[in-house]
Amino acid sequence: MSSTLFRTKNIEQSIQDTEEPEHALRKSLSALDLTVFGVGVIIGTGIFVLTGTAAKNTAGPAVSLSFVVAGVVCALAALCYAEFASTVPVAGSAYTFSYASLGEFPAWIIGWDLVLELALGTAVVAVGWSGYIHSLLDNAGWHLPASLSGRDGAHGFGFDILAAALVLLLTAILVIGMKLSARVTSVVVAIKVAVVLVVIIAGAFFIKSGNYDPFIPKAQPVPAGGDLKAPLIQLMFGWAPSDFGVMGIFTAASVVFFAFIGFDVVATAAEETRFPQRDVPRGIIGSLVICTALYVAVSIVVTGMQKYTKLSVDAPLADAFKATGHPWFAGLISFGAAVGLTTVCMILLLGQSRVFFAMSRDGLLPRFFSHTHPRFRTPYRPTILLGVVIAIVAGFTSLSALAELVNIGTLFAFIVVAISVIILRRTRPDLERSFRTPWVPYVPVLSVLASLWLMLNLPAETWLRFAIWMVVGFVVYFFYGRSHSRLARREGQPATKRRS
Repeated sequence: MSSTLFRTKNIEQSIQDTEEPEHALRKSLSALDLTVFGVGVIIGTGIFVLTGTAAKNTAGPAVSLSFVVAGVVCALAALCYAEFASTVPVAGSAYTFSYASLGEFPAWIIGWDLVLELALGTAVVAVGWSGYIHSLLDNAGWHLPASLSGRDGAHGFGFDILAAALVLLLTAILVIGMKLSARVTSVVVAIKVAVVLVVIIAGAFFIKSGNYDPFIPKAQPVPAGGDLKAPLIQLMFGWAPSDFGVMGIFTAASVVFFAFIGFDVVATAAEETRFPQRDVPRGIIGSLVICTALYVAVSIVVTGMQKYTKLSVDAPLADAFKATGHPWFAGLISFGAAVGLTTVCMILLLGQSRVFFAMSRDGLLPRFFSHTHPRFRTPYRPTILLGVVIAIVAGFTSLSALAELVNIGTLFAFIVVAISVIILRRTRPDLERSFRTPWVPYVPVLSVLASLWLMLNLPAETWLRFAIWMVVGFVVYFFYGRSHSRLARREGQPATKRRS
């Protein structure tokens, strides 16, 4: 049984599978398209919301260093992703990489994890986008019925029609084609980056040096306890990193890490890139560098405009400008946030459909979902299925209590990819690698340790929910995936006749 669980998919065969006419995706993306995708998915909720939360509750003005720490963790993972994506330019990201190095069962685990991460992330972002649109409509004097806004608390029922409509619209765009998606993303990213730059430049004129004192707030004791909402590391050792002033920077890094989620989605588009060996590493690393610089600049400006103890945790940038006597900036920032979240939602949905498509093509999920559209050459079946499901979930659920699952899922994927780089270097040294992660195994090991550290700072209840999702995944794999996979059929194991 162990031999079937850890059977690996030959890299050459993985690439050959992408050339089958019924499963082939159109190659239309460039390095610039991938960089725009990366910037589009990274700049969103984090830059407009998490700055205030992390600064007020944990790090103070030193939240800018927290963004640097989170960016370094992502950069370590990005170097590993870049090697794999350029060597194995196949849809599926970490799922595909782990199938080639760790084996089928670990690949299933990471694929199942990515499905949760990207689906939940899409729904959460869609709900956040709806909130900004409602705010803009309210300011204009237009109000949707409470039952259609997801805010009908009086009757216990509400359907957020804006969140659902956004997901369905983006689903249609993704079905039509990647090039259209890239063009839409390019326009939207240009708008929101312009808004961010305006905020940075304008806000710099209202900075008061006194607001940076103290730059690192004095440590505040955090009592040990058994509450599942406490960080797992606190339950394990009886203390939390926020017990210490400097360590609060690292605690805040585990919070603002959500702001970087999605850069790995660039790797899922490798199969649809014209020159993946060259362009995928450029897209991954380029988008990460740009976004980290913008995050640090925004956090420095906003904590300089307003004392960190007075920052809003819901809309820190907008409220900081209100405090300086310029409330009209709030509308501009809300507009930028709404525009920004649109691309985040679309690219997360894109990434999930590609992971689902790759797993289906390998037989681990029904192969009905592995056929591409005869005209658009996109994986339209999983895109439509996931789009409808996520639209329903986003319409009926706020999902605020489950948002941390996105963080833990991403960090888990980082760990798997880093380990896979080390293993594949030993098992397949002959592979042509157009991009090589530097200083192996030190960089991958640092990536594992850094990701694990941030995971330990997440609430214990998040770990519990993640474990439950994994158990469900084990059941699906052992009752379906293990006997239906392509590798199982090639090895002559019993498998149900495949469906077209």
